[in-house]
Amino acid sequence: MREPVDLRRQRILAAVQSRGAIRVSDLAVELAVSVVTVRRDVEELARAGRLRRGHGVARPVLPETQRPPAPTPPSADGGPVAVVVPERHAYLYEALHGARTVFEKAGIRIALHIAPAAPGAEQPLVERALAEGARGLLIAPRWRSRATEEADYAWLSRLDVPAVVMERRPRRGSALHAVDTVCTDHWYGIHLAVGHLTELGHRRIVLAARDDSPTARAIRAAFTEIAADHPDVDQWAVALSSPGAVPDRAATAGEPVELPSMLAELGATAAVLHGDVDALMLVQSLCDSGVRVPEDCSVIAYDDVVAALGSTPLTAVSPPKADVGRAAAELLLRRLDPRDCEAATAPVRRLELLPSLKVRGSTQAPRTSAATEPTGVAE
Repeated sequence: MREPVDLRRQRILAAVQSRGAIRVSDLAVELAVSVVTVRRDVEELARAGRLRRGHGVARPVLPETQRPPAPTPPSADGGPVAVVVPERHAYLYEALHGARTVFEKAGIRIALHIAPAAPGAEQPLVERALAEGARGLLIAPRWRSRATEEADYAWLSRLDVPAVVMERRPRRGSALHAVDTVCTDHWYGIHLAVGHLTELGHRRIVLAARDDSPTARAIRAAFTEIAADHPDVDQWAVALSSPGAVPDRAATAGEPVELPSMLAELGATAAVLHGDVDALMLVQSLCDSGVRVPEDCSVIAYDDVVAALGSTPLTAVSPPKADVGRAAAELLLRRLDPRDCEAATAPVRRLELLPSLKVRGSTQAPRTSAATEPTGVAE
C-alpha cells in the first residue's frame, strides 16, 4: 500500500532535522519512492517554511540564533567543479581556460575530465565525478550525431547537482531544455561572413563544413537559410569539408564534393570553411589546383583558433570562446552560492554570445564576374 503523503513528508522532516542536509536521491531510496516524488515533497515543505531546499539536497531550518553570522562563500566548502570536454578540441579548450579564471578567482578547484571519441563517453565520466564529490558540472558533450545527442538528454536532466551546458543548444521541448546553457550565436557568425563577402561584391558562395558536431550542424543550417534569403547571393552550395566530417561515413550517401571542382561548377568566387584545420587544408588544396587565395577565391574560416597562422592568414568568424567559458562558470557559481537563497529556484538561462569577424588577408573584391553558369544548388 502506498504511504500517505503527509506521513511521508513527516518522515522527510524527521530525517532532515535529525541528520542535517540529506541528498534527495538518498531520501528516495530510503522511502522507496521516486526522486521526482521526494523532490516535490521537499518543494512543498520548503514553501511551508519547514525545511530549506538546495540543489539536490534538503536542509533543516535553523533558528535565527543558530544561523552563522556570515555565510561562507562557495569556495570555502564543498568539492570541485567537474568540467567535461571532448578530447582534441582546441575550440572548447579555450572556453575551458575562460572558465578556469573564474573558478580560480573564487577559490574553487576544477576536476577536468576528457571524453574520448565514443558515443556515450560523457555519462560514466560525470557519474565518476559526482561519486568523487563534484558539486557542479560544466559540460560540452561531443554529440557527433543527433541520435547521440538525444540519448544524453534524460540522464543530464536528472543530475542532483547544478549543471551548465557549454556551446550546445538542446532541442526545444526536450528534457534538457530547462538546463542552463551558454553558447555562441552561430547564425550571427554566418550572417557576418556572408555579409562581408557580399559587401565585397561576391555573389556566388560555397560553404564547406563538417557535419559531425552541433556547431557544424548549426553553421550548415544558418548558411542555408541566410544564403537562400540574401538578395545579393545569386548562387550558393554546401559541401562536406572532408570525408571524415560526418558521424557515420558508411551511412552517408555519395562522396564529398571536391571544393575546387564545386567552385568551378558554380562559378563561385568565395567560400566559407569550417573549421580552421579543414579550412587551412582546403586552401592548400585550392592552391594545388591553381586557385589562388584571395585573388581567385576569397576564403573565410569559421572558428579562429589557428586561422591566422596560415601562409595566407585567413579572415575568420571568431566565436567568443573564452567568454563562453567565463559566462558558464559565472552562471554555475551563482547556482552554487549558499548566500543566494533564490539561486536554486532562479529561472533557467539560455545565454547566447555574439561572435566577431576578424578580417585578414584571405578576402578581397572579386576581380571579374563569375564566368561559369551554375548547374544548380549542391548539397
